Amino acid sequence: MATALAQLRRAVEQLELPENDWNTLSTPRRILEVAVPLRRDDGRVEMYKGYRVQYSTTRGPSKGGVRFHQDIDLDETIALAMLMTWKCALTNLPYGGAKGGVAVDVQTLSLAENERLTRRYTSEILPIIGPERDIPAPDVGTDERNMAWMMDTYSVNAGFSVPGVVTGKPIVLGGSLGRTSATGDGVAIATREALKLRGIDPEGATVAIQGFGKVGYWAAVALEKMGLKVVAVSDVYGGVTGFNSVAEIWDYYRANGTLSGAPGTDSITNQELLWLDVDVLIPAALADAITKATASQIKARIVVEGANAPTTPEGDAIMNSNGIQVVPDILANSGGVIVSYFEWVQDKQNYFWSAQDVRDNLNSILMKAIIEVEEMAAFKKVTWREAAHMLGVSRVAEAHRLRGLYP
Repeated sequence: MATALAQLRRAVEQLELPENDWNTLSTPRRILEVAVPLRRDDGRVEMYKGYRVQYSTTRGPSKGGVRFHQDIDLDETIALAMLMTWKCALTNLPYGGAKGGVAVDVQTLSLAENERLTRRYTSEILPIIGPERDIPAPDVGTDERNMAWMMDTYSVNAGFSVPGVVTGKPIVLGGSLGRTSATGDGVAIATREALKLRGIDPEGATVAIQGFGKVGYWAAVALEKMGLKVVAVSDVYGGVTGFNSVAEIWDYYRANGTLSGAPGTDSITNQELLWLDVDVLIPAALADAITKATASQIKARIVVEGANAPTTPEGDAIMNSNGIQVVPDILANSGGVIVSYFEWVQDKQNYFWSAQDVRDNLNSILMKAIIEVEEMAAFKKVTWREAAHMLGVSRVAEAHRLRGLYP
């Protein structure tokens, strides 16, 4: 939370916004904390904390993921909702930002327990979500199956089917083609353009990816298709190098649940992966991967933040001083919310797009945001992170001023 507030304060100062704007922009619109009871398969009842934070609704309904992870708390949820607000504004989507989740280790849940937990959490936040209010989506520990359960729970209570209440759903329930890979696809686009702007030919450029989940895997697939060479990937247990293709290592990972021991590969730690001599480093795991302790030994020329908040302020300052180009999270991983917007639009229209339409529109929106960030950074002589936050914050602040204060 401190990092997100510091980034906001910096943007407010650089934009020379009045203190009234800081007061408004630094305060979440609505916070809901709920108790989520779960009946385990053996009959025991356990209690979990759940959250839903609607940080802003100034530019439209709030939008953000639902995270099931044992380490989430209210501060983190507020910070992530704040970042979603600037991300949506940066990419010019008609949304505010939100975030939610339950503090639970999903690895300890059976499929039936996961469903009961998801449905109960949905019922607890039911009064504040909806296609015109707040639209959840998958995040760490949740997937399209959880979104199907959420959509069904909301629809049963509404008395009719409401596919637009969530995004990231299965295709047959109103999901969008391209949504599963969207965040990774966006990371790949941001990587390609950052390389070009640094005068590096993407063809054959080397990439190391920390995290091989929903973001890291799809980014690796997209980058390989673009002609880049993914030379290292990692999961929570560690990483590997020396594989021939992403498909080869993915097959092993799916079969074994870990990258460790993959035939023909060499093992490295997650920290060692950060320090590989590559053109691009993509932290696509959890927050605070790049810190004061790890940043000084990063050799990559470009860091593209696939995860949310993977870099601490101290780590960011070190990379900036070492001339490393950092593509910030609110730009780099915005592909997910962009295609979520496409899904929401398709659900509202009951008219669905082709995969090529989704790819073309994702590329168009993200390219526009990248160009705007590059132009702002050059004009104001600031980093891409500062430029991205300035653009997002300025658009939310302008919307606040135009709407006025009621009453």
